Formats: sequence, C-alpha cells, structure tokens
Amino acid sequence: MSREGKWRLMTSVLRAMGAILVMGGVAWGLWEVTRGLQETPRKMPETARAVAIKQLELRTDGVLDNAWLARTLALPKQASLMEVDLQSLRLRLMASGQVNAATLTKNFPDTLKVQVGERSPVARVMANWRGESRALVVARDGVVFEGVGYGAAMLATLPWLDGVKLTRTADQYQPVENMGLVAELLARARLDAEHLYQTWQVVSLARLESDGTIEIRTKPGTTVVFGVNGDFLQQLAKLDYQWEALATAPNPPRKIDLSLGREVSVSFQPLPNFNLVPHSQPKTKL
Repeated sequence: MSREGKWRLMTSVLRAMGAILVMGGVAWGLWEVTRGLQETPRKMPETARAVAIKQLELRTDGVLDNAWLARTLALPKQASLMEVDLQSLRLRLMASGQVNAATLTKNFPDTLKVQVGERSPVARVMANWRGESRALVVARDGVVFEGVGYGAAMLATLPWLDGVKLTRTADQYQPVENMGLVAELLARARLDAEHLYQTWQVVSLARLESDGTIEIRTKPGTTVVFGVNGDFLQQLAKLDYQWEALATAPNPPRKIDLSLGREVSVSFQPLPNFNLVPHSQPKTKL
C-alpha cells in the first residue's frame, strides 16, 4: 500500500472512532438525564423542591378555563412541582365527566401544564345534583356531567332528554344507554334539517327498548316517531315533506310516525264537539 493509501486508511479509522465516541457521549448524556429525572425528590436540591407552583397553563379543545382548572386541582398555595402527584391530579380532572382525556406536564421551575380533551353535550336532563334539582348535560357516549363554561344561548339549543332512568354511584351518574343512537339522530337533524331541529323540545327514549323508536316532542305540540332501524336521513326527508304539506292545516298534527317503513302515519287531535243548534229555552231575565 502506498503512503497516500495508508494515510487515507488511517484518516477513515480516526473518523469512525470519533463518530463512535460522539455517539457514546450522547447516549451517556441521555442516560444521565433519564437517571436524574427518576431521582426521588429527596435527592433533588432543596431550593428546587421549595419553589411553589406559580402558573397553571391550560390547553383545551372545549370551553373550560384556568379558573375551572384551579378549582378542580385545588393545589395548596405553597405546593411545588416536586411534591404534586400527576396521576392523582389527572384523576381529579377526569372525575368531572366533562373531561375525557387529560395530560399533565411539569415544566420546571414553577409551571404546571395541563392539556385536556372535552366531551360535547348533545342533550339536557333534569337530575338531582349535590342536593338540588338541576339541568345537567349528556354527551354522545351517555356521560352525564354538570357542563361548565357553556353559555345559556348554547344550552337552549339542546333538547331535553326524557324516558331514561339515571343511576347514581358516589358523585357521578352512570352513562345513559343508547345515547349513540340519539346523538346520531340529533346530529343528522342539525346538519341536514336545521329548521326542523329548531322545533325539537324533548327527546324521549321511553319506547326505545320495547318498540325500537325514538319520540321527539316539538314546540308546536306534535310528537314525531323515528325508527332506529331505519335510515334517519330518509325519515327526516319524509318529515320535511309532511311538515310542509301540513303547514296550512288549522292545527298542527298530534303525531307523525316515521317508523313504519314506506308508510307515514299522521294523526290529528280530535276536534271538540260544538252544539251548533241554539238552545230553544230563552234565558231568564234578571
């Protein structure tokens, strides 16, 4: 091998050894960082453990704010990041029912970052909540929760839920069964028939298990029956046609049944009987 060839070989070997040393240094540094993070608070500097949490940073895809976060976590005034148990704090957030996912991160020296995902309400329900009758909200997965941060105008767009039995365990209600079907119907109506959805006042599940139907009581007083085994979009189209056809009727129909397949049953409230023949006996004059 020539002198130049030997030099090139030596240079390549030195470069390879340098790369190995760099990679080894990086690996050692990562291991030291990991070991340091796993150290118990007792081995941390006293000054680091004494720094109180000064900031709570909340990121959410819903309506919750920092005031709610502070109330829910209820951290002691002088609590430090080294003292708090992230798993316990996460359980506090999840207990509200409005939160379906939560991640907490310690950002030293004094910031606790919280990211949450929220459930969206699809209906309202009256229930006993902390000793008083209150309006709660129900998500599409059936979870019942207080509903913090929603405006009155937004809540007013949600129909009331009826025909369900709420089962309470500790400080929470068990999820309402079959809310997925209700949420699908309501979402389809809001998307494709907003003018009809705005008239819906009460959603009843009283006949869901027995008849496979969902009953909607509207503001004009008409009960609309949907079949859960049929296509909701087709049933809404039939309802829209019937609603337009009956717009000129003297009184709104009492019931529109869309659960009968191709047939649509429409019934009206019977008219009261009026005596059109004047009474033959004259009134007594006083």
